[in-house]
Amino acid sequence: MKFRVFVSIVSVFLLLGFSLVRAEDVVSKGKKVSIEYTLKLKDGTVVDTNVGKAPLTYIQGSGQIIPGLEKALEGMKVGESKHVVVPPEEAYGEVNKDAFLEVKKDRIPKEALRVGAYLQGRGPKGESVIARVSEIKKDTVVLDFNHPLAGKTLYFDVKILDIKDHVPAGHPPIKTP
Repeated sequence: MKFRVFVSIVSVFLLLGFSLVRAEDVVSKGKKVSIEYTLKLKDGTVVDTNVGKAPLTYIQGSGQIIPGLEKALEGMKVGESKHVVVPPEEAYGEVNKDAFLEVKKDRIPKEALRVGAYLQGRGPKGESVIARVSEIKKDTVVLDFNHPLAGKTLYFDVKILDIKDHVPAGHPPIKTP
């Protein structure tokens, strides 16, 4: 009897155009998600895309992608597409005025003495740091250590390609009946 009731309910759902979605079929915390995306700026400039290339795969809820995009993808299903607008505070933050440093011009390689040039160096703890030449003055150069997309609203066109259970390294997969 219970089986007939279940079959009847499923039939009604299908007739009305509803689909049965299992929890593992939606983007949710801990899921391994693969996406295709195009990232643009307000003026339409394409900053990055993986369309026609390998998908971007990340673990939902782990902070591997910017918070605003991760939040917008929550609950989506495989095959769904979405246009997502992410403000600076949910992406790379606002421009931090304290992240500018003025240095003597002779400390900068001659080939990098142009606005927009990127320099790579080591921070005080040996970490890799990247700076952009922001301004060139008579005797000094102003370096900007902000992320290149800081202060910018980001426009994503995203498609969910795959959702899987994430099995941490060293753990056996959980088998479901």
